[in-house]
Amino acid sequence: MTQTTHPAAADRAASGFDATLVAAVLADARRAGVRIYGVSGLQGCGKSTLAAQLVQAGHATGLQVVVVSIDDFYLDRPQRDALAREVHPLLRTRGPPGTHDLPLALATLDALREGRRVRIPRFDKLADRRLPEAAWQYVAQADLVVFEGWFLATPPEPADALAAPINTLERDEDPDGLWRRHCNDALARDYPALWSCIDRLLVLQAPGFEVVPGWRWEQERTAQERDATRAGMDRAQCDRFVQHYERVSRQALRTLPSIADLLVPLDGRRAPRIGP
Repeated sequence: MTQTTHPAAADRAASGFDATLVAAVLADARRAGVRIYGVSGLQGCGKSTLAAQLVQAGHATGLQVVVVSIDDFYLDRPQRDALAREVHPLLRTRGPPGTHDLPLALATLDALREGRRVRIPRFDKLADRRLPEAAWQYVAQADLVVFEGWFLATPPEPADALAAPINTLERDEDPDGLWRRHCNDALARDYPALWSCIDRLLVLQAPGFEVVPGWRWEQERTAQERDATRAGMDRAQCDRFVQHYERVSRQALRTLPSIADLLVPLDGRRAPRIGP
């Protein structure tokens, strides 16, 4: 695992990452044998921003870079509604392990790796629905695939770690631990096949989970400012929403630094930290 640091003066949400850092990441992604380059990091840390910058930097050198987000493989709302009825109501909320269409994700990444033409699914988060296939991104060829997601490569927790709730959502809405066990079982059983598609892994490492609610709230406010008609969340709803991801996020913070091929530690403003 290599740790990369670089000074940055501005918030990543506003300005993006420093060009020197982007160039270093692109060089890392272009190592021999890398077709699927994973970018893992908690909500709001700048994964999408970095991925877009990698696309631009790649295009400037004649490299066709395609971005795939794990968010676009959410199970559609009717499927999650069924899980909510049959397993646990919290599975209606998209995002945690167990709420993704893994066969579709594997088929898409396999096609991209093999250079086959493929349509990349797109998910409308505002409508909470997968877009019709006609609206998916058509890709004829990709030199490099940047696969980004908030918990890529995160391993499951030990069973005994699931006993005690870690926030009010788990305490009040999952008192018997059924939901968190279901998510952890899915992380252990179903996701390793997806993680194995990643040839090399970059982790944007937040300083701690305590920054994530604020980062996610910044994203929500920005989205509402861009679209005044958007039926967004208020701060209390946003904080509750983030609690769905807290357990796996904390597991990612604990485990991914030793799994990453390249680690970029961030400070509370999403700037890569200077020094070890």
